[in-house]
Amino acid sequence: MNLWPVMILAGLATYAIRLSFILLIGVRRPPELAQRALRFVPPAVLTAIFVPELLLSGGQLDMSLGNARLVAGTIAIVIAWKTRNIFLTILVGMGVLWLLEFGF
Repeated sequence: MNLWPVMILAGLATYAIRLSFILLIGVRRPPELAQRALRFVPPAVLTAIFVPELLLSGGQLDMSLGNARLVAGTIAIVIAWKTRNIFLTILVGMGVLWLLEFGF
């Protein structure tokens, strides 16, 4: 029963932190340098998420053609770059990964 107060306090603390940024910064426009820097946050976060998934296999760096995730991810990146179609990118990337992992 002690877990609920901790969860509620953590939720309130998280909400307060986010609200403080809205209240303090939301009324003013950030400087141009900050705006330019913030444009790079989404690609940086996305890269930090998917690069380890593509390059690490079993906790080891694996940049060979035997790494199914790397091959499928590379193909998906090319499809995304050429078509700019998210549905096709997901479909092709997952299809290639499935084919490579199950050996068809």
